[in-house]
Amino acid sequence: MSTYYKIPLQLDAVMKGNKLTTCDLAASIRQNLEMILTARYGEHRSDPSFGCEIWNLDFELISSVAAWEEGLRKSLIRSVTSHELRLTDVSINVTISDLEKYSLFKQSTEMKKRVNIQVVGTIAKTGIPFQYDTSMFLSPLSIE
Repeated sequence: MSTYYKIPLQLDAVMKGNKLTTCDLAASIRQNLEMILTARYGEHRSDPSFGCEIWNLDFELISSVAAWEEGLRKSLIRSVTSHELRLTDVSINVTISDLEKYSLFKQSTEMKKRVNIQVVGTIAKTGIPFQYDTSMFLSPLSIE
C-alpha cells in the first residue's frame, strides 16, 4: 500500500519525533494538480516542463476568450498527462468569466477575471472516476 503525504509537509513535526500527516490517493492527486496549476514553466529546476501556461497568460490582454481558454486547456492537458500519471482518460474544461468583487480595503467594486478549471479522469489504480474543480482570479493570480 502506498503512503501519500499531505502538503505542506510539516517537517517540524518530524524533528519532534512525530509522523507526517498522510492523505488518501484522491487528495494526493488534487494536491499535485494544484501544484501544476500554480507553478510556471521552468520554476522547478529538476523538471522545466512542470507547471502550466497560466503564468504567461495572466497579464495578457484577452482579445479572444475562446482562444485564451483553449490555450490554457491545451497547456493543462500536456502538463497533467505528463505529470499526473495516476490519472487516465483525462479531460479538462476551462472557462473564463467576469466577476464583480467589492473591495473593503479600497471601498470600491473591482472587475476580476475568474478562470474555472475542471479536471475529469479515472484513477488508474482503482478505476474510480475522479473530478477536480477549482477557480482562480487573474491579474494578480490568486486562488478563490
